[in-house]
Amino acid sequence: MNLLDPIEPPDPIERARAAEAMTSTPPQVVSPYINRELSLLEFNRRVLEQAKDDTVPLLERLKFLCISCSNLDEFFEIRVAGLKQMAKLGTPLVGPDGLAPTELFAEISTRTHALVEEQYRVLNEVMIPALEKEKVRFLRRGEWSTEQDAWLRGYFGNELLPVLSPLGLDPAHPFPRILNKSLNFIVSLSGKDAFGRNIGYAIVQAPRALPRLIQIPREVSGTGPHDFVFLSSVIHAYVDDLFPGMQATGCYQFRVTRNSDLLVDENEAEDLLEALEGELSQRQWGDTVRLEVAHNCPDQMSLYLMEELNLEPADLYRCNGPVNLMRLIAIPDMVDRPDLKYTPFVPRVPKALAGDLFAAMRKGDILLQHPYDSFSPVLDLLRQAAKDPNVLAIKQTLYRTGAKSPVAEALIQAARAGKEVTVVVELRARFDEADNISLAEALQDVGAHVVYGVVGYKTHAKMMLIVRREEAAQAGGAGLRNYVHLATGNYHPRTARLYTDYGLLTADPAICKDVHAVFLQLTSLGKVSKLNRLLQSPFTLAQGMHERIEREIANAAKGRKAHIIAKMNALVEPEMIQKLYQASQAGVQIDLVVRSMCSLRPGVAGLSENIRVRSIIGRFLEHHRAFYFANGGSPELWLSSADWMERNLFRRVEIAFPVLDRKLRERIVEQLQGYLADTAQTWIMQPDGTYQRAAAEAGAAGIQAHLLEEIVGAG
Repeated sequence: MNLLDPIEPPDPIERARAAEAMTSTPPQVVSPYINRELSLLEFNRRVLEQAKDDTVPLLERLKFLCISCSNLDEFFEIRVAGLKQMAKLGTPLVGPDGLAPTELFAEISTRTHALVEEQYRVLNEVMIPALEKEKVRFLRRGEWSTEQDAWLRGYFGNELLPVLSPLGLDPAHPFPRILNKSLNFIVSLSGKDAFGRNIGYAIVQAPRALPRLIQIPREVSGTGPHDFVFLSSVIHAYVDDLFPGMQATGCYQFRVTRNSDLLVDENEAEDLLEALEGELSQRQWGDTVRLEVAHNCPDQMSLYLMEELNLEPADLYRCNGPVNLMRLIAIPDMVDRPDLKYTPFVPRVPKALAGDLFAAMRKGDILLQHPYDSFSPVLDLLRQAAKDPNVLAIKQTLYRTGAKSPVAEALIQAARAGKEVTVVVELRARFDEADNISLAEALQDVGAHVVYGVVGYKTHAKMMLIVRREEAAQAGGAGLRNYVHLATGNYHPRTARLYTDYGLLTADPAICKDVHAVFLQLTSLGKVSKLNRLLQSPFTLAQGMHERIEREIANAAKGRKAHIIAKMNALVEPEMIQKLYQASQAGVQIDLVVRSMCSLRPGVAGLSENIRVRSIIGRFLEHHRAFYFANGGSPELWLSSADWMERNLFRRVEIAFPVLDRKLRERIVEQLQGYLADTAQTWIMQPDGTYQRAAAEAGAAGIQAHLLEEIVGAG
């Protein structure tokens, strides 16, 4: 689980657009934008704060600590790596916030070093003592009993020694290539080896197949079933066994982070799948961007590593604990303590979807709200379509589905059953490329039509279209009827239990016609068709949102109700921010719920005093995008797969779809108002880009807890 969608590297086009948008900045405001990288670090700090929250179950707090580490890894792999690469190429880096490259790198370094220091303080001073009180212990070498030491020595000899390959460093044994984010040790040695050489240093690389946490058997522990030892501690303890006849005078863990972006020229690649397969093998060997070492690693050894890895002192991070905290996320699954975890719940299946899904959709639109509503109706719809002899065709977009996806399996079954199956697979979904390549190949093997979207534009829209022959499909008699599923999130059953998202099941002819037109664009590469219901990027989505903001401005000028509520993952696109500033200055009330990056400054006099920005951090990752416009008393509500970012609005295929059913619209608006009223899980953004936790009311349970109670009944 990760609280961030994988993030994009900086784009020169985005920077140029941002700089151009600044021309309309009010003269009294020096910088109306907050730097997106620094805003992303602020988000990660909010995630880390969850690890300190006593109202969160202890093992869930440990997960938040791990997630903050994983998020920071990705920040370096993508954001910092991209910035360094652009600086190396001499690409201008000044963005709409006005920060010069040197200022930005210096601020990133200051904040990330402070964040790492806080992560390990939380681990050592908060989490470990709290877990120890619950008899979940991490045993240090000095705490091992005689029995534990004997067992661990045997474990080292039987399980570790045969797979470890120490590498002495001399002219015949140069410094080895270090795999991205792998666990390594630098060892200082005294004495001569079998050939009479004074080696000095050696590198020990821990294969990824080795467990980073070793659970001590209860009969050996003597205290309970939840005693653990870090792999690094075991290697430290018995490292001498790797160098017979020599003595290890020091052993220190380290980890290297590399640029993990894939560089594929889509215009030059004859086969995108083959080009990506070639790049994937090189992902682990990108340019180095960060070095993490044990906190007690001598300066001389740290400098040696930096020189070998071509890094600067600012790239060095000292870790008072395991160099990869993400490995601790295995603990909640290894510790059977339900009292230290969130109360489990079973997502509901709406009664209307218990039988024939096509009949249910003909009666009216159906809204699924994940994770409170089960994802199973979406799978059931696909499975029914695969078996139904009247279904002629299925068209689907897939961005992230996960390995061994039941969605993919249903599509494969449909193709085997003779349906015309067309799937738009986005091969470039970051960190899911390998899974998506396997998925594309499996679909092609059964005769499905597989396309990879449009060159230069990631296909991020979430759409499913089913074409069915029915006796009374149209008013004139027999014919074809279309059924559609549209969503704000991926076709991924696991994340549907962890992320908040909306899915709409509809047979509305106008929406179905638009979805069909979008699929034609993606597969036939025809010209853009006029869409009647949907907004689509890169063509009409941004302009459609602009027009609705301008309509609120006009309504405010007429004294009519003017209010915008927008919920999304990120808000950084300068032109959209400028529109919101204009609306604020016109008197439009604007409430933004932005989970992660936000470059807009709220509450600035003369600029944004009518804008409030909240961020919700809680049990579930707030992933859905919803946009409400009061429209003078005739409200509109749109759901979308797109955030208000340059990449979503101009460099991706995205859709936004209206909620036309009044009751469904009112249900979502009521929930949006619940987000605005929440005090338990809310952080309020300040004009300087920092966040303050909302003052919680007594007994406040948080919007997510309320929704659990109201929708599925928390057990």
